[in-house]
Amino acid sequence: MSTFVQDKVVVVTGAGSGIGRDIARAFAAHGASVVVNDLGKDKETGQPTAQQVAEEIRRDGGTAVAAVESVSEWAAAHRIVQATLDNFGRIDCVVNNAGIVRDRFIFNMSEEEWRAVVDVHLNGSFFMTRAAAQHFKSQQGGSYVHMTSSSGLFGNLGQANYAAAKLGIVALSKSIALDMAKFGVRSNCIAPWAWTAMTATIPADTAENLVRIDKLKKMESAKIAPLAVYLASEQAGHVSGQIFGARGNELYLFNQIGIARSMHRGEGWTPQTIADHGMPAFEASFARNAPSMAYTPWDPV
Repeated sequence: MSTFVQDKVVVVTGAGSGIGRDIARAFAAHGASVVVNDLGKDKETGQPTAQQVAEEIRRDGGTAVAAVESVSEWAAAHRIVQATLDNFGRIDCVVNNAGIVRDRFIFNMSEEEWRAVVDVHLNGSFFMTRAAAQHFKSQQGGSYVHMTSSSGLFGNLGQANYAAAKLGIVALSKSIALDMAKFGVRSNCIAPWAWTAMTATIPADTAENLVRIDKLKKMESAKIAPLAVYLASEQAGHVSGQIFGARGNELYLFNQIGIARSMHRGEGWTPQTIADHGMPAFEASFARNAPSMAYTPWDPV
């Protein structure tokens, strides 16, 4: 067993399956004690999936407990952190991975579909962050690893709720990195590419989606875990406020929003001078209006 994060105590949300399960198992394999959080249940046995994953980790010689709670509730998030403290006496890292999808084109999306996705992804990430923040502050150290998405960074069809929440997580992470830097607390994002139960909801109804699904099926969720483990380790002590990506055997570092061009007009602007001079100067620097898969057209390696 590796000791890369030896004696660290880590909470992984949404760890009952997919990327979260692989991250939880990787942390345990590298020496951490893991709190496996998930609200889901096995369809066949009815057993909480968090308990199943915690048992898998223990069978492999690791240390883990389950926390069957919903991150989308303030009190439940605090109970997850308290369970971590009760079992292990400290908390060193929160991996905000829990998520759901309710894909729908914007003109058909319901209030419930919007709120459900934002509650789990964005509110859940904040609730877990807030529940751990005071402990990180007191101990002068800690790490947050948040899962964002290419849907949030680039945009995607039929995912306004998911994309808005995932880009909101980027802003949340940046704020955490700024607010807590003086306490030795770090915060980073990972945009994962992987075939999981969540991405399996992509409808195979267009040629574009069929190509996307075929590529996703080649991307193993376990390939995301090493980056998450690294970001929680002491070796990443200088890394904060960044956005990374993991796709198969590729790692990415994303740039962040900055001013692309500027124009000055001493007498100020009118709608007509913007049309005549301002916008033509900006157009060469416009961002692409294309779905996320257009940004990684090559096959995963």
